[in-house]
Amino acid sequence: MKRLFWLIALITLAHSAFADTSADLKRYTALSAKASALTRANPFADSKPVKLSEPVYPQKTDKRRSAPAPRRNASDVFGTVLFSGQFSKDSFTGFNPNHIIGIGDQIALKIWGAQELETTLTVDAQGNIFIPHVGPVQVLGIRNSDLDAVVKDALATIYRSNVNAYVNLAAAQPVKIYVTGFVKRPGMYQGVSSDSVLNFLDQAGGIDPDRGSFIDITIKRGEQVVTTINLYHFLLAGEMPSIQFQDGDTIIAGARKSTVRVSGLVQNSNTFEFRDRKVPLSRILNLARVQPRATHVRIIRNSGMKRNVDYYAIEDAHNIMLMNGDEVLVTADKKPGTITVRVEGEHDSPQEYILPYGAKLGDLLDKIQLNDQSDIASVQLFRKSVKERQKEMLLASLQSLQSAVLTARSATNEEAALRGREAELALKWIEKAKTIEPKGQVVLSHSAHTRDVVLENGDIINIPSKSSMVMVHGEVLFPNVVVYRDKARLKDYIQQAGGYTQSANTSLVVVLHRDGSFERAKAKGWPKRLDAKVVAGDEILVLPKVDFKRLQITKDVSQVIYQIALSAAVVLAL
Repeated sequence: MKRLFWLIALITLAHSAFADTSADLKRYTALSAKASALTRANPFADSKPVKLSEPVYPQKTDKRRSAPAPRRNASDVFGTVLFSGQFSKDSFTGFNPNHIIGIGDQIALKIWGAQELETTLTVDAQGNIFIPHVGPVQVLGIRNSDLDAVVKDALATIYRSNVNAYVNLAAAQPVKIYVTGFVKRPGMYQGVSSDSVLNFLDQAGGIDPDRGSFIDITIKRGEQVVTTINLYHFLLAGEMPSIQFQDGDTIIAGARKSTVRVSGLVQNSNTFEFRDRKVPLSRILNLARVQPRATHVRIIRNSGMKRNVDYYAIEDAHNIMLMNGDEVLVTADKKPGTITVRVEGEHDSPQEYILPYGAKLGDLLDKIQLNDQSDIASVQLFRKSVKERQKEMLLASLQSLQSAVLTARSATNEEAALRGREAELALKWIEKAKTIEPKGQVVLSHSAHTRDVVLENGDIINIPSKSSMVMVHGEVLFPNVVVYRDKARLKDYIQQAGGYTQSANTSLVVVLHRDGSFERAKAKGWPKRLDAKVVAGDEILVLPKVDFKRLQITKDVSQVIYQIALSAAVVLAL
């Protein structure tokens, strides 16, 4: 009975302890959240800090992770990129010659010769290190570069000869630094005296980009200001003052000063900070690093409810003043002097041409030296802007189709299952269609104004070779290239390719001409049969049949298939 009584008592005690621990954790979490909220609301408040009397329970950590994951910075404020967790991962492990020896520093001493000694000495509260048989040696306040001479002089007072020494600074004093002001996590953080101010700021989560200043960082030692730091000097020129921290120092991030947003033709498209009420535009443009082709700036003035817009040349930037909240857009308000056009295909001329801005297709064709195989009548023009526009239109059509597929409603479970299978098939086809790249071909059509087409930088002109072939592909049994015949009709070429497949849409056949124009086959004659004009070098595309239960989906898919065929000369079957 006694054993049973003690067993019940132990179980009751364990359950009570677990319950108390859980309650403590909940209370601590609530109070921590409240303290963080008060700190974010007013970090400079004179009110007393929230006291957390509840115990802090350590959390389990994964020992395999030696460094915190980098933080992502979504802000466009210049300098935010500094605080991604990289500075806080490691403390500084080396010591420069100007390091000032402080209390708590550790000094490695090795003596050999008539006396043998190898030890590590700590600078005590009086600023001394105690060397056996020599006594205390004052080292507080001396530079690291002078440490060796000071210790050797002390040894020389006792050991006149046959004693050699080697002195080295082994470790700096561990310090606890307060970081406050407009940082994300004000608090006390550990490091060593030689650590950079960036290390402690990074431990505190970095400067709050919405409220804090990147150009006003103050370091205080008691009531005395040690120095002030402008992080822009580090970002742009790599300049960072060497500071040796002492235990209890305070780093204060000041409140954000005036700001200007810069975008457009600049290398640094960011929000920049400045101290004064006004700042010259030239200074802000130097921070933003203007691109060479920029010529003008558009300034949107922050004047309350009404927003005024000014427009200036960059040459006048030193005379233009910006104020807090202004927005600057850097633009190029001049036309390029020349363009580069590439000529490919069958010709005997150079492949690259430098032409004046505004040159026309006819001007270029007059410069090209043709040969006997050049088919100048079928000249082709491919343009990057047209390709991008074709891609945008295709993606828009696919997005609309995807929405229609996903929002289809069903009246019964059987219909829902059927439409689910159809939707799965359609979505797979849509993903495949998104990878199609249009050719970007401009339809020239041999109109009277073809020679007047204005060329753009990066255009590609292709002079095809004379051809006696016709390509037939798509929903035919044997996609192939067949020889052109003068009297052959559309059906003859399809027959030579094996005829239609079971999946062919026999009413939707397209003939693509080499100059970018196209013709959809139409029913002609009696009995009515599809026919279209076919010339040497053409492509015949037999498009697939689309059969969905919803008529609208069938129509939309057919439209996209037709769009792909015309822009990319590809038949994308389901």
